[in-house]
Amino acid sequence: MAPAAHGRSAERNRTTKETDVAAHLDLDHPAPPEIETGLPFFDHMLEQLGKHGGFSLSVRASGDLAVDAHHTVEDVGILLGDLFSEALGDKAGVRRFASVSLPLDEALVDVALDLSGRGFLHYDLEVAPDTLPLGSPPFDPQLAEEFWRAFAHRAGITLHVTLRYGRNAHHVLEASFKAVARALAEAVRIEGTAVPSTKGVL
Repeated sequence: MAPAAHGRSAERNRTTKETDVAAHLDLDHPAPPEIETGLPFFDHMLEQLGKHGGFSLSVRASGDLAVDAHHTVEDVGILLGDLFSEALGDKAGVRRFASVSLPLDEALVDVALDLSGRGFLHYDLEVAPDTLPLGSPPFDPQLAEEFWRAFAHRAGITLHVTLRYGRNAHHVLEASFKAVARALAEAVRIEGTAVPSTKGVL
């Protein structure tokens, strides 16, 4: 069944004393991602999210990177979560559940999610404590968890991300972003007309 004629898209800005973020999301019309956050490795991860999620995603962010990348990463997660929630609307007809096991070289990441309306993150994706930040300006691998927590809670998604095995931090993180993207693509797919819940609402 085709998506609703009005489409499922959202566009917002979020401005704080620490960051200024603008983003656009369209779940039904794939397009090359346009990402610029000032953190090249984070840009690369968000590009995976858009590309493998099969939707149109643009993000422009500026933040206090001289202090730390945390504010920028978290605020992008907050805004993208808000966009997903808005674009999904009442979730009528969506598949709702999805799970993916995705490899990238030596790394294998499992993702399961539910468009439940209840934001929750289980994140078991440890990297070695002596892993160096990635890219320049540096992206601390631990920040990926902060991004997914902000995203899941604002989007109202129950999200489980688990590393089966892997050593290379770049491979592990990229596999996780690709896996979440593929799971989202499945979960938001329209396959009916009713809200997929015995409560009648998500």
